[in-house]
Amino acid sequence: MKNKLAVGLLVLAARAWSDPVAGSLEVHWNAGAEDCEKATDAPIQIHQYEPQTIILRQSLCSNFEAPLLYLLIGEDEALLIDTGATEDAAEMPLAKTVMQLLPDKGDGKIPLLVLHTHGHGDHRSADKQFAGHAGVVVVPPEVQDLRTALNLPQWPEGIAHIALGGRTVEIIAAPGHQPAHLIFYDDRTALLFTGDFLLPGRLMVDDIEAYRASAQRLVTFLGDRPVSHVLGAHVELDNAGELFPSGSQHHPNERSVALAKADVLGLPKALEDFNGFYSKHDRYVVTNPKRNLLVVVLGVLLVVTAIVWTWRRARRRKKS
Repeated sequence: MKNKLAVGLLVLAARAWSDPVAGSLEVHWNAGAEDCEKATDAPIQIHQYEPQTIILRQSLCSNFEAPLLYLLIGEDEALLIDTGATEDAAEMPLAKTVMQLLPDKGDGKIPLLVLHTHGHGDHRSADKQFAGHAGVVVVPPEVQDLRTALNLPQWPEGIAHIALGGRTVEIIAAPGHQPAHLIFYDDRTALLFTGDFLLPGRLMVDDIEAYRASAQRLVTFLGDRPVSHVLGAHVELDNAGELFPSGSQHHPNERSVALAKADVLGLPKALEDFNGFYSKHDRYVVTNPKRNLLVVVLGVLLVVTAIVWTWRRARRRKKS
């Protein structure tokens, strides 16, 4: 891993920004169904952005999160970003699908490195499917593991570089949604992979101060780097900008997954203005689910308290 990081640094230092390889996001993702028991969609949908960049999406009927996974293929090695929400290969054959997509090398496949945008279950559940596959390394999405594997001892500061052969992926830590969150920048395509940190849907804040710091660090990191598209891990908005209900397995008229560099540049201001509970923007909603749940719980307690107080008062009046 350290040798690959060193090579990546040399490659990065030796080149100026070049025109990114163009790709296509012209894809109609399966919309799920109102009744998933009657649905016939495959558990994984595959879209070739360009010959060496593959987007995989778990079907909504397989799991309402419908996470997007990204396979970046280099000349020497491939990188898989996230493994989805389903552990059982019979329900979602991720490892089999990915291994079939990898180029041959000798009697097997080119090596595969598996990293994650973060450690939530809908992004790591299929990790175990890769056990026993030769040439596959799965790095656990835990801060201490990532510090070592990516050579980021000053976490969350620093930039990691993964050389895949003909393309280098730069990685920065971005806690705020989850402590071990990563963001990936691919120099071949100028795609920025942002996981749950920035996506067309709910930006769920766990630690607002960390989120704000990460957003500013991301803006600084991008600098004059070109960005073709910003690709998150979920799509939760329709084309009218409205959120699909949480847990919905039917996404009719779903908007594109792609956001733009301008959305990244505007994120620090959106987080600065965040009221701590819920704020709606054109392409995403910032929310703190823990605080929102607390408000709901407190509201229920107040209602129950009011009902009990009213009942007791009525009983006292009857007795008097």
